[in-house]
Amino acid sequence: MLHIRVLSPPGVTGRLLDQLASLPGIENLIVLEGAGHRPDGDAVLLDVRDNAANPVFRMLRDLGLDHDNPIAVELVDASLTDTAQQGRKISSRAGEIAPVWEMVDATIHRSAVYSPSFFILLTIAGLIGAVGILTNSQILIVGAMVVGPEYSAIIAVALGFGSRDRPLVRDGLLALLWGFFAAIVMTLLFGLAVRASGDTPAQFLEGVRPVADLIDTPNIFSVIVAILAGLVGVISLTESRANALIGVFISVTTIPAAASVGVSVAYAGWSEAWGSLEQLLLNVFLLIVVGAGGLLTERKLWRRGSRWLVGRPPG
Repeated sequence: MLHIRVLSPPGVTGRLLDQLASLPGIENLIVLEGAGHRPDGDAVLLDVRDNAANPVFRMLRDLGLDHDNPIAVELVDASLTDTAQQGRKISSRAGEIAPVWEMVDATIHRSAVYSPSFFILLTIAGLIGAVGILTNSQILIVGAMVVGPEYSAIIAVALGFGSRDRPLVRDGLLALLWGFFAAIVMTLLFGLAVRASGDTPAQFLEGVRPVADLIDTPNIFSVIVAILAGLVGVISLTESRANALIGVFISVTTIPAAASVGVSVAYAGWSEAWGSLEQLLLNVFLLIVVGAGGLLTERKLWRRGSRWLVGRPPG
């Protein structure tokens, strides 16, 4: 359930109420005439079921109500009702599964803000990955994957391609370019420092590098995992499944590949560096392509099924 607050100009409120009356899934409609200020207008409050929200948002945009003042949207975590009504809502909970695309897009746009912390976290993740490569620690590699914030930029680029939003694509690609560049440079410097200090683990010097070998050798399984992770990323975002999204972070070799490039160059492992760079570019490319295609496909599928979901009676 979503709670929506709209500030409507008095001349538009009548049309707004007429259109709301024709849409299903709306409850607790409240109109406070003249209650709005800065700008002045009528305050319209309503609750709407998740699976009926997309037509409501389209109608609000068609009326131009998103131009002068933002439309506030809140997720209702819980509501109180009598036992019989609660029973009907529980039985119809299966219908509350349709993605609310306005909120999906807002989540992606909100994450596509590349402050200094984005680049700092990406660099720190690269350094953690570098230590994991040198010490053959799979735990550190997983930790580096979790710390890395790059998926927010990747899915923003995917959305930008699907919606033809050039600034979103440009900003995301630049963030990925400079972020991974910073991570590679810092891991290169770190690798040179470790090599100069003489503290390089003996197994790494002897060529016993099971973790690094998995990272710098792209193959068909890299492609399969990247495609599956891209699909999981789209589904987890649209269905608000945070645990599944974390699984994307720890299944795709992006940060470890960037770290491997820096470490390999520091130790003059040119073939390993090239293989790691291929792994990095392959994974980023596939995540963007699968993300863009997945968002567009899921949006089309839900549009086709939205009438059935909205019109289905409870229970």
